[in-house]
Amino acid sequence: MSKAARGALAHLAVSGAELAVRVTPKASRARIVADEGEIRVYVTEAPEDGKATEAVRKALAKALGVAPSELELTSGATSRDKRFRLR
Repeated sequence: MSKAARGALAHLAVSGAELAVRVTPKASRARIVADEGEIRVYVTEAPEDGKATEAVRKALAKALGVAPSELELTSGATSRDKRFRLR
């Protein structure tokens, strides 16, 4: 397993790419783990009023090296399994 730092997932930052992520809200610490093609995002925010989803968008954008506004949530607004499209 590897912890994703700023720009660590930059090789996935291709316009139009769809990224599937598994989210763990209310984690003890925020981090992104990329392991064997699977992306897991751990955020400390609670899954209420979209707070966890927004935290995921920001963390994923940082790891990809893009602005959060470049990531569009395409499915999974209320699910732990989310899909983002890179604009």
